[in-house]
Amino acid sequence: MPELITPSARLHSSWLDAQAEWGADAHMDGAGLDADDDVESAEGFAAWTGRLRRRSDRTTAVEQGRVHATHWWITEGDTYLGAIDLRHHLNAFLLDAGGHIGYSVRPSARRRGLAGWALDQVLHEARVMGMDRVLLTCDPGNEPSQRTIEGAGGVLEDVRDTLVGPKRRYWVTL
Repeated sequence: MPELITPSARLHSSWLDAQAEWGADAHMDGAGLDADDDVESAEGFAAWTGRLRRRSDRTTAVEQGRVHATHWWITEGDTYLGAIDLRHHLNAFLLDAGGHIGYSVRPSARRRGLAGWALDQVLHEARVMGMDRVLLTCDPGNEPSQRTIEGAGGVLEDVRDTLVGPKRRYWVTL
């Protein structure tokens, strides 16, 4: 049975296994990973997961270009299956290209409905936070993500060119 947990250094090995499935240079939406994060060493991984947990605390400052966000990992037991995050508000980049919610599921765990399940859980959290609608985006060729977003009630606003390429932009009313 899957569950959402806060990022944890105890899943270092499983997280590295998932990263290897994607490839070291792949972008994992919702993971909060920056190019210069040290996830190989135990110390670096612990520092990164700690930073992810602190981003949800609205009383502390976040890194330049970031917004407060709550990060969860999709897990089964001690196996990391993916990540999802809820950005508490949108800056200009997120409004254009990134949205409130990002998610990714490791390749070996896809086609099980995990993204839709996790998205439903996080939409509930957005309601609890007082949000009345959220923006989700995906690449035009990512049909599984399009189906996931539309299945959660996403209504396509537009498809636009952004700093990171073309994006489909959906709004979900909560």
